[in-house]
Amino acid sequence: MNIQHNYPLLAHNTFGMDVEASVFVEYESVTELKEILLHQLCPEGKWLHIGGGSNLLFTGDFDGMILHSAIKGFEVVSENEEEVLVRAGAGEVWDDFVAYTVEKGWYGAENLSLIPGEVGASAVQNIGAYGVEAKDLIVKVDTLEVETGKERVFGNEECGYAYRESVFKHALKGKYIVTHVTYCLSKHPSYRLDYGNVRAELEKRGCELTLENVRQTIIDIRESKLPDPKVQGNAGSFFMNPIVPRPLFEELQGKYPSMPFYEVDAERVKIPAAWMIDQCGWKGKQLGRAGVHNKQALVLVNCGGATGQEIIALSEEIQRSVFDKFGVRISPEVNFI
Repeated sequence: MNIQHNYPLLAHNTFGMDVEASVFVEYESVTELKEILLHQLCPEGKWLHIGGGSNLLFTGDFDGMILHSAIKGFEVVSENEEEVLVRAGAGEVWDDFVAYTVEKGWYGAENLSLIPGEVGASAVQNIGAYGVEAKDLIVKVDTLEVETGKERVFGNEECGYAYRESVFKHALKGKYIVTHVTYCLSKHPSYRLDYGNVRAELEKRGCELTLENVRQTIIDIRESKLPDPKVQGNAGSFFMNPIVPRPLFEELQGKYPSMPFYEVDAERVKIPAAWMIDQCGWKGKQLGRAGVHNKQALVLVNCGGATGQEIIALSEEIQRSVFDKFGVRISPEVNFI
């Protein structure tokens, strides 16, 4: 267990906020986490569990305890001719897990390549990209209850998954800490290529349809659109894509016939927030030291020395613009701390 005081968090948030935590604790096992919880090393007041810090926006120093998991490892817990169940430590880097599954020739996670963050966050945030969400793969989530230190396993249906949602973000927020996640991968080819420009990019390259080529194509697409947090602070997609009632969608489609969209069900349609933000003229614009990326309007960036409040101010202006133009409210995917 590693305990630090007045600990700088610059390396633990991809927005590049130069802030500190009063106490920072990193644990390497379930046993160590139990010790923290049972001996009340984790104060009743202000504490926060973080992963890779890719979905956080610190608005100032954190006057409390930051917890971080260093629980590692991938373990095959069962397999047959059709599929394999893999249990991953919550502290593993998410993209390392994806790379591991592709290397093994297991299908399902490749579309989620290069998403920042750690395994634990995949179960909390229900991360997703290119038509695939973590919930499509998750079988169960191992946790510890904060109040008692007792272990509890959540099956997929108990996690309350929806678009970028889970019980761990709302109803049970702060009550459980994820220690391991078990995923189900297929041993047979099963690709999802019809979201975004994945299929078109693969065809343009003229390469064989393999796991490795799909993963590399996803990586190349993401890198061409998204800034590297090591170069320019950002948290990836800042806003969630809004899901709107069909009557509103049809009204908007009448005004904007070229508007992209994705069917959700008979009553609802998903509209890309990036398209709406771009239509409002925000791509490449700055407000003080905070800005909108010039290649992907969904990404807000730290242009150098921006504070959390400056990023929030920009996000609120964007939300106002989108609502005024389209009558649609877009919500941040990033958590303000």
